[in-house]
Amino acid sequence: VKPTSSILTPRKTITRAGEPAEIVTRGRHDPCVGIRAVPVGEAMAACVMLDQFLLHRAQVGGGPRGKIG
Repeated sequence: VKPTSSILTPRKTITRAGEPAEIVTRGRHDPCVGIRAVPVGEAMAACVMLDQFLLHRAQVGGGPRGKIG
């Protein structure tokens, strides 16, 4: 899982008073990947389990309604 990268290009913004300003990000300010790792891991596990279920069903036949053919 790759973290989203910081945008180093100067960007237009406004101050709290509503005046135009420019903001520049210096250094690395990448968010923690640990927060995104859990849903990605769950999705990977679900894909693997479904793949194994479909492989088994294709080799053995049948399903919820009984054998095919």
